[in-house]
Amino acid sequence: MKRLVTLVTVALVVAAVVTQWQRVKELGRQVLSSRGEEISLTANENKATVRRVPDEVFNQGNLSVVDELFAPDYVLHDPGVPGGELRGLEAFKEQWVSMFRTAFPDLRIIIEDQVAEGDKVASRYTASGTHQGELRGFPPTNNRVEVTGTITSRFAEGKIVEEWNNFDSMGMMQQLGIVPPLEPPQGA
Repeated sequence: MKRLVTLVTVALVVAAVVTQWQRVKELGRQVLSSRGEEISLTANENKATVRRVPDEVFNQGNLSVVDELFAPDYVLHDPGVPGGELRGLEAFKEQWVSMFRTAFPDLRIIIEDQVAEGDKVASRYTASGTHQGELRGFPPTNNRVEVTGTITSRFAEGKIVEEWNNFDSMGMMQQLGIVPPLEPPQGA
């Protein structure tokens, strides 16, 4: 009898442990699923924010959106910028967005592809426009240009805090006639 009571007790303890283990496993699945959904939602929100930059800021010229989308201490890294970077929202608006919108009043930037992971969004884009205003000291050529580029945007607290941009500036200068096209090597 004592042995039967011990066996029953052990069976009940094992059943309780198994039940608790199943509950822990299910709770773990829910937490992981919730985290995945949260990360996915944040990634999609960040991608949507990045898409607003070309759509609203560059294509439409709505500079007031910059304050909504970017952190006040925003930094743009670009090899075409004197010193390699711009710091702050006013510099971004005046020395970057306004420069390109003045030079190319019909500027259109289209994001072709995006990938998001963690706090970063990488975008591949095509920019096109007609050179109708001064661009870094070069007078208008009325040439139409189309260039491709990539930009990686880093987020903090729902805002873009830092970006690394690289586009075909040599191709743009060649299309504008500012830089001659490259010639194939002699004897090739």
